[in-house]
Amino acid sequence: MTLTSDRLNTHLWAAADILRGSIDSSDYKHYIFGFLFLKRLSDRFEEEAEALIAEGMESEIAWEDPDEHQFFVPKRARWPVLKTLTVDIGDELNKACGALEEANPVIDGVLRNINFLDESRLGEPKNREGVLARLIDHFSRISLRNADLAEPDMLGRAYEYLMEKFADDAGKKGGEFYTPYTVVHLLVELLDPQEGMRVCDPTCGSGGMLIQSAEHVLRRKGRLLGGGEPLNLTLHGQEKNLGTWAIAKMNLLLHGLMDARIEKGDTIRNPRLLDADGNLMLYDRVIANPPFSLDQWGAEEAAKDPLKRFPYGLPPKNTGDFAFVQHMLATLNHNGVCGVVMPHGVLFRGSGDGRIREGILKHDLVEAVIGLPENLFAGTGIPAAILILNRAKAANRKKQVLFVHAAHCFDPRPKKNILADGHIRRIVDAFRAWTDEDRFCRVVPMAEIAENDYNLNISRYIDTLEPEEPIDVAAVLARLREVEAKRDEAAARMDALLKEMGYVV
Repeated sequence: MTLTSDRLNTHLWAAADILRGSIDSSDYKHYIFGFLFLKRLSDRFEEEAEALIAEGMESEIAWEDPDEHQFFVPKRARWPVLKTLTVDIGDELNKACGALEEANPVIDGVLRNINFLDESRLGEPKNREGVLARLIDHFSRISLRNADLAEPDMLGRAYEYLMEKFADDAGKKGGEFYTPYTVVHLLVELLDPQEGMRVCDPTCGSGGMLIQSAEHVLRRKGRLLGGGEPLNLTLHGQEKNLGTWAIAKMNLLLHGLMDARIEKGDTIRNPRLLDADGNLMLYDRVIANPPFSLDQWGAEEAAKDPLKRFPYGLPPKNTGDFAFVQHMLATLNHNGVCGVVMPHGVLFRGSGDGRIREGILKHDLVEAVIGLPENLFAGTGIPAAILILNRAKAANRKKQVLFVHAAHCFDPRPKKNILADGHIRRIVDAFRAWTDEDRFCRVVPMAEIAENDYNLNISRYIDTLEPEEPIDVAAVLARLREVEAKRDEAAARMDALLKEMGYVV
C-alpha cells in the first residue's frame, strides 16, 4: 500500500504518544528522528539489494558489498534484526547505531548522539525497554522504501512536519532548533540564491534554511528536491548544540542533500568553516536566525579574535546579537548578501550596539529592515526583524535603506501566527520594487538616518500607528439627537410618576 504524506505524518506523530508521560516533550525528537532514520536506511538498503539481485548480481555481493549501496547497513542494524529484539533493547540499539556509523563515515556522530540507555530520559530499565519495544513495533508498521512513498522528498517534508510539531510541544526550547517554515521561506525569497552559489547558515539549527535554499534553486529549474537530480549549490552550516547538529545532519540526508557540510561547535568562539589556510570561508549568501540577545556569547574570546571578525567593535557581554551580525558580514564575499533574523533591540539600542550599528551603516552595508509580526516563533511572542546586509548594493540603492512595516502581515492561528504566501509575496515585491507605499514601506536616504543618530527603529521612518477611522459628523449628531430624545422621554415619564405619587416636581 502506497504511503501518502498525510498518513506518514500521522503515523510519525503518533510515535510521540508512546513517549508521552515517559520523557520530557523536548526530548521526543531525538528518539523519533533516530528511529525514523534507522528505519529509512534499512528499508532503502533492502530495496537496493533486492534490485541488484533482480538485475543479476549475486546475492552475497548485493547484501554484503558496501560499494553497492548509498548507505551500507550492517546486519545488526537491519530492521528485520531490530524488530526481533526482546531483551537488552537499548544496548542493542546503541550497538546498531555504532555499527551503522562505522560503515558510513558521512553520518559519524549522528546516531551515537542518541543514547538508548539514558535513564534520565527513558527512565528505569523496565520502563525503558517497554517504550523502546513499542517504538520498534510502531515503526515496523510502515515501509519507507522509495517504491512505497507516494512522492519524492516525502520523508524530508515529514521531517519538517515533525520539527514544527516538536517546536510547538517544547515551548521555549523549540525556538532553539526550529525557525518557522514561512519565515525561512521569506528569507530565502529575499536572498534569492542561484545555482553555483555558496550558501551558509552559521547557526543552522535543524538545517531548514539550507534545505529551503536548495528547494528554491531547484524550483527555478522546474524540479523538486528528492528527485535525484544533481544540485550545483554548496551548502555549509555550523551548530553548537550536538543534539541539534545531529538532527540537522539527518534532516539534510533525508532530503537527499548528501554533500552538505555541517560542522559542530560554537560559531563565535570556535568557527569551523575555514579554508585550508585557516581563513574564514566566504559565501555568496549567508542566512541565519541566531539566538536572540544571547548572554555569555563569548566576548572574552572575541576580544582577541585572530580572524578579525569584529571591526565595528565588541557588543555588550550580555547581548551578543551584533557578534553574530559581524561574523556573518565577515563571511560574505565581495558580492555577498546576508539575511538575518534579529530582535528589534538591534535597531535602536545605544552604547556598544549603537556604535556597531553606526559603523555598519556608514559603510553602506544595510539594504533593508523588515519588521515582522509578533507571535511567529516558538517560545516567544515578541516580534522580530529581518536585516538584509549587502556588500554590493545596486547603484540606485546606495546610501539608502528600505524600511518595511510588515507587522500586520499574518494569518492568526490558535497557537502561532503565520506568514501566508500573499504576505511573503507582498514583502518580497516591495523589496524588489524599491519604492514607497504609504504605511508599509519607504526608501530612506542615509542622510535622514544619520540625522536620527543611526537609529533604525521602523516607526521613525514609517507611520506605524493605525489610522483613525474618519468620523461621520452628521451620523454622530443624528445619534446624539436620538439619545437626547430618549433621555427627555424618560425624564418626562419619571416626572409624571412622581406627580401621581404626590411629589411636587
